[in-house]
Amino acid sequence: MANEPKRYLVTAALPYANGPLHIGHIGGAYLSADIYSRYLRSKGREVLFVCGSDEHGAAITLRARKEGKTPKEIVDYYHEKMRRSFEDLGISFDIYHRTSSIEHIEMSQSFFQKLKESGSFEAQTSQQYYDSEAKQFLADRYIMGTCPKCSNERAYGDQCENCGSSLSPLDLIQPKSVLTGSTPELKETTHWYLPMQNHESWVRNYIKEGLDDSKKQHEPSEWKAHVLGQCMSWIDGGLQSRAMTRDLDWGVPVPGEPGKVLYVWLDAPIGYITNTKVWADAHQRNWEDYWKSEDTRMIQFIGKDNIVFHCIIFPILLKAHGSFILPYNVPANEFVNLEGDKISTSRNWAVWLHEYLEDFPGKEDELRYVLCSIMPEQKDSEFTWSDYRERVNNELADILGNYLNRVIVLTHKYFEGRVPALTETLMSESELNLGLQVTKSVELVGKKIEEFRFREALAEVMNIARTGNKYLTESEPWKLIKTDQARVANILHQNLNYLAKISIVIQPFLPFTSAKILRALNIEHSFGWDHATKNILLEEGHQIGLSPILFEKVTEENIDFQVEKLRKSKVVISKPSEPFLPEVGFEDFQKMDLRIAGVKAAEKVAKTKKLLKLTLDLGTEERTVVSGIAENYEPSDIIGRKVLYLANLSPKEIKGIKSHGMVLMAIGTDGKMSIISPVENASAGDVVR
Repeated sequence: MANEPKRYLVTAALPYANGPLHIGHIGGAYLSADIYSRYLRSKGREVLFVCGSDEHGAAITLRARKEGKTPKEIVDYYHEKMRRSFEDLGISFDIYHRTSSIEHIEMSQSFFQKLKESGSFEAQTSQQYYDSEAKQFLADRYIMGTCPKCSNERAYGDQCENCGSSLSPLDLIQPKSVLTGSTPELKETTHWYLPMQNHESWVRNYIKEGLDDSKKQHEPSEWKAHVLGQCMSWIDGGLQSRAMTRDLDWGVPVPGEPGKVLYVWLDAPIGYITNTKVWADAHQRNWEDYWKSEDTRMIQFIGKDNIVFHCIIFPILLKAHGSFILPYNVPANEFVNLEGDKISTSRNWAVWLHEYLEDFPGKEDELRYVLCSIMPEQKDSEFTWSDYRERVNNELADILGNYLNRVIVLTHKYFEGRVPALTETLMSESELNLGLQVTKSVELVGKKIEEFRFREALAEVMNIARTGNKYLTESEPWKLIKTDQARVANILHQNLNYLAKISIVIQPFLPFTSAKILRALNIEHSFGWDHATKNILLEEGHQIGLSPILFEKVTEENIDFQVEKLRKSKVVISKPSEPFLPEVGFEDFQKMDLRIAGVKAAEKVAKTKKLLKLTLDLGTEERTVVSGIAENYEPSDIIGRKVLYLANLSPKEIKGIKSHGMVLMAIGTDGKMSIISPVENASAGDVVR
């Protein structure tokens, strides 16, 4: 790596301790963080990999209320469940701690107090939602309503999980209390706010140019485009003050202010600091070396829904506190979808990690391989059980597993299981080039990992196995053994050493498989990364072990069972029936100009998920309408169809397009929108009465 730092601090997003882990969590942040940390260690770098359970916030109390338990009972249970699942999957945290610990409460309160005393916060009295039935103010996650940006009807008061937009409770349309379902009222309360607008200039410079106080903090060219794009969109929209305290009884208490706790997005990222200190104290190290030294490079692995918190809010807090380093890179991944639908914990549409580990014992690396192969590094990806089976069977078993088995079996058959001698004078030019090709592949794997392009890195590891397999097949040692034993010795010597190289470069991705290969080769120690570029790792005469079955084939029955399990466990959330609106007079109805319209053209609106731009034929003229039906209809589905159209609705600009009127839709109890189809003999422009 260029400008190699003295040490690395690698963080992975603190998961909420309100439910078990699923494959979306692993593919989103934790697998990439683990691969990167394992790679750094194999390079001999000093690296600290920290994580822990996020045990505060409204999500915890909501789960506790749902299960009839205390918040502490919830976090104790899920903290241990997640910790064990991470460990079983081979996620190699140096420490996995928790934000309900006394160490974290003390660290967070101290951090808050210093910011308050330095004038970094300002007290503001504002109108906030209050549930009179529950007799409490509603934190962001206690409020649900319609997102003003994408019309998702289940957006929370802090964020829409459909479009990823950051929100405030007052942004929501038709807000409802999650506690009672009632419409909340606005009531005055006072909180400490972080005036982010005061930091806008340097934050813009930090994100866009990688500079802060004329010092280079990071290379913008190394940041993912969607991370930079989301950050700049937020900054260009104007940073606003954000409340750093909440009216709750579960969380880190605000010193001297009963009934108030720290905002979870102040409390949680401080958890990275707490966890570092807890680890450092246990290992007689100075935690400040990892947070306040310019010799440390901090890399934060997260999902895309956490981008603005880690790239904007957390850096502001660190800088306001003083002397802390800022993140060098935040390689956020997009989302992993499942079998054609978004992963949803509320609908139980997920592959739960602990259940996978129970259903597929000893197959941790198979899941790591598949999730890395489809890692959503630049855009959303999709996990399907059929793809899982194909990748395990056709790639892991048929390529890597078969390669190991063939080489070891032939070595035992022809050379009593000992590494045969290499006669360099018998090496052909193509065989010499093959060695160079493998070395280049090793170097490319490292380069791709450093660029956070883990899918390509893993593919290059598999290319080494493909190269060795091809070499073995084309050289046909089982035929040569009768006439040229020395050449067969060369072939197997090289392939055994290629397997040793694979054991090194595959270790960050598939650590359990790496250990199996080492045992098969009878190697009692793991090699450092740089050994993979050496020509010879296994010397002549080294006794190898027996060939294990690296990967068992996944059967069609295995997959059918998992798909059926998903289908049966899915919870269908029906939208409650809409109440009838108040009565209106006939004269009000007469004011609506309803027409039949024909759809002449349709196209998706750029950078949106729900919007289509429609060109409507009204018989005597054409009009443009923007309609939120893109998730239910492709443009090709509706061109040529007739629709019911409200013609005299005032024009409105949506995403830069002037929309004239509205296409009327029917919304089912499942929230799905359907076109209202007029009778067949209706013509474009006909009036509806």
